Amino acid sequence: MNAVDSADGLTAFRTPTSPWITVGQVGAALAASMGIGRFVYTPVLPLMEAQAGLTPSAGAALATANYLGYLVGALAGIVLPGLMRSAAAMRVSMLILTTTLALMPVTSNETAWAVLRCVAGAASAMVFVIAVSAMHSNLSGHAAHLSGWAFGGIGAGIALSGLVVLILRSGSTWGSVWWAAALLTLICTLAAWTLTPERAPTAPTAERRRSHKQGHRRFGALFISYSLEGVGYIIAGTFLVAAIDHTAGSFAGSGAWVLVGLAALPSGPLWALLGRRWSRPILLVIALVIQAAGIALPAVAGGIWTALVSAFLFGGTFLGISQMSLTIGAHLQFPRAVAILTTGYSLGQIAGPLIVTPLLSDGYHLALLVASGIVLAAALAAAVLTARFRQRATVE
Repeated sequence: MNAVDSADGLTAFRTPTSPWITVGQVGAALAASMGIGRFVYTPVLPLMEAQAGLTPSAGAALATANYLGYLVGALAGIVLPGLMRSAAAMRVSMLILTTTLALMPVTSNETAWAVLRCVAGAASAMVFVIAVSAMHSNLSGHAAHLSGWAFGGIGAGIALSGLVVLILRSGSTWGSVWWAAALLTLICTLAAWTLTPERAPTAPTAERRRSHKQGHRRFGALFISYSLEGVGYIIAGTFLVAAIDHTAGSFAGSGAWVLVGLAALPSGPLWALLGRRWSRPILLVIALVIQAAGIALPAVAGGIWTALVSAFLFGGTFLGISQMSLTIGAHLQFPRAVAILTTGYSLGQIAGPLIVTPLLSDGYHLALLVASGIVLAAALAAAVLTARFRQRATVE
């Protein structure tokens, strides 16, 4: 038996007495794994292009390496479901993530960078799957807006990473940004250290087995939609700042990324509140359409106001889309829904940069238009859910 499978790793801590403790711990874990550990690359990319000689195609390759690692981490959650209930696995993953960020400035070799970003991606996925599974388990029966605030940790991390670049870009090097990101990730790691993992599942009843069978076709539509969202959103998530830099200036690009994070922070509770009055599948379609419009804006119009509106629409929707998709998956009671949906999302993110790399020689505008079209396709797939999905008010 290894450390991951040990009893200490599976059930190390008691469930917090206040759900807000879980919210804070999950938020810290998601801020580290996604908002900082993963998405600091977006605002630092223009700095690496200017100071480290990174080409747009090489930048896309590094992004793809990170997403490939993310896929490996997501698949681990499917093949080794015990990992989703392991406190030890989450802690080790967060420490590995912190280390990879700190090592980025140590070398200027693109192959070494790719290895570091790949390992970081695997660690990010492990933390995401464990933290979200813990959130669904520990916040079950509590108000839906609590999980929204937990998801908001990603937005807080994005805002922090953008703020770090905004502060450091004029007087420091690109390496300083990575070291600052590593420090922030370590702080979040300590805050999330005692997060209680997901409890072991109980055997399904006959009624639940029937509901699983009935939900398979709808889950397939959800999987397609979420995978397409992974393609479109990651193109924007990788190149949005660089595109705005080229059209509205470097300050606008970094400022826009801060706005993405600030808009994302309250978006989870807002979409959860709207979900009390309208069907989640309908809201999912609306969010995808809004996101598609936000992604396309910098490609069709320049200026700082266009950049800010684009950032606001993108930041205000991508967390809500993830939150609603994963919640719908849980409602359909599909086994290991979080890990499977995250795997599809990961496959989409690997494909995204590869699809648009041939378009980057003339800038980022065509890439953003392609991304917008793919997100619209995700909305069409999600529309299938609206026809037959019946939402229970008790679902979190």
